Amino acid sequence: MRRWPALIVFLLLVALTACSGVFFQPGAWYQGLTKPGFTPPNIAFPIAWTALYITMAVAAWRAWLQRGFDGAQWLWLIQLALNALWSWLVFGRHWLGAGALEIGVLWLTIAATTAAFFRRDRVAGALMLPYLAWVSFAGVLNIALWQLN
Repeated sequence: MRRWPALIVFLLLVALTACSGVFFQPGAWYQGLTKPGFTPPNIAFPIAWTALYITMAVAAWRAWLQRGFDGAQWLWLIQLALNALWSWLVFGRHWLGAGALEIGVLWLTIAATTAAFFRRDRVAGALMLPYLAWVSFAGVLNIALWQLN
């Protein structure tokens, strides 16, 4: 019975992280930046992030079901905090260079989380792969924005 309430907790944690995107929106500053040609349309971001946050929560839940709360969940929580920090650095402070450095740390933390989840549950690890791919792309985009602006 404790399985489903735990999923709700993981979903709430990603929802809290998503709030960073509500508080620190791209806005006029982002619209005014010179962007590389591979920048996705604005509508792609909320669609992608909604799907990614849901899969991240399910991945953490599945890994938790295997071993309970351990180092893998700590890594997951750290990457959530880093995810929120990036929004503040880039959209809140307009620090593209700091965002580029921070997204590198975020990427490493997501990779470590993914590996830890794979050791617990193959599906949990696989559910983290789209997030890792998206943050890889976001890192390239962040660096390109920094170089162009």
